[in-house]
Amino acid sequence: MNAAAPGTRPDGGRLIERLPPLRGRLTENAPLAGVTWFRVGGPAEVMFKPEDLDDLADFLAGCPADVPITVIGVASNLLVRDGGVRGVVIRLGRAFVDIAVDGGTVTAGAAALDVNVARTARNAGLTGLEFLVGIPGTIGGALRMNAGAYGSEIKDVLVEARAIDRAGKPLTLAPEAMGLSYRHTDVPEDVIFTGAVLRAGPGEKDKIAARMAEIGEARGSTQPVRARTGGSTFANPPGHKAWELIDKAGCRGLRVGGAQVSEMHCNFLINTGDATAGDLETLGETVRDRVREAHGIELRWEIRRIGEPAGEARHG
Repeated sequence: MNAAAPGTRPDGGRLIERLPPLRGRLTENAPLAGVTWFRVGGPAEVMFKPEDLDDLADFLAGCPADVPITVIGVASNLLVRDGGVRGVVIRLGRAFVDIAVDGGTVTAGAAALDVNVARTARNAGLTGLEFLVGIPGTIGGALRMNAGAYGSEIKDVLVEARAIDRAGKPLTLAPEAMGLSYRHTDVPEDVIFTGAVLRAGPGEKDKIAARMAEIGEARGSTQPVRARTGGSTFANPPGHKAWELIDKAGCRGLRVGGAQVSEMHCNFLINTGDATAGDLETLGETVRDRVREAHGIELRWEIRRIGEPAGEARHG
């Protein structure tokens, strides 16, 4: 049977033709591998980059309810499967990167890099957000997973989150209503974070800068930051460190195809050059199996995995 043209569904229609008129950019069969830190994965059936919040709201209000929607940031903690992603993949851009300081709070768009938020706070003489320099992602991703590093996490500094629901209605979410816990939030997946207000306090710029440098050096010396990796692979089980469990299960350096468990830090998977998403996911599941057999502990994926395996039709 002949393969369908990119963006074409079995009924002969194209998803892009079912979407509402928009000011932002819509791209069919949009490559995703190049935007992920792993540099693997298939394309998005349609990629949407909204012009601004109103454009995003118009899209959500007019998008057919049966169309799957997936939101990605800088894809630093994301594995896109080789068969690509059905439906619409939303990537927030320039309209969502602004960072503003007002007294003791920092307001940041969901596409603002965590490191840039930390630097803005430092430049304003505000302390409490230094840990963000150790998280290689965006504020939107940090909200979705209650990201944390070096003793702090988003829930410790969050004043409110701003979001938009599947119907295009803007929301303001208080931390206590979000069910924030270790690398988790109860906020439904179809709610899209658009920004956050974070709490900080007055501090000395020199001390803030020194703490940020300390975190940066610690990351560089203990994590494979120059490799094609995806951040921490598994969440730490209660009372344990994932990397220690993985190491004791004999997985340091373990390979599947072009994927390898990092020799530097066992809770990182690496694309050594020719890995597929399938290699990386299979390696991760192999690690989970070995840890379960060795310790009786179930590791939970911290890396977000989206899309279809290789060989499955994206537009079926």
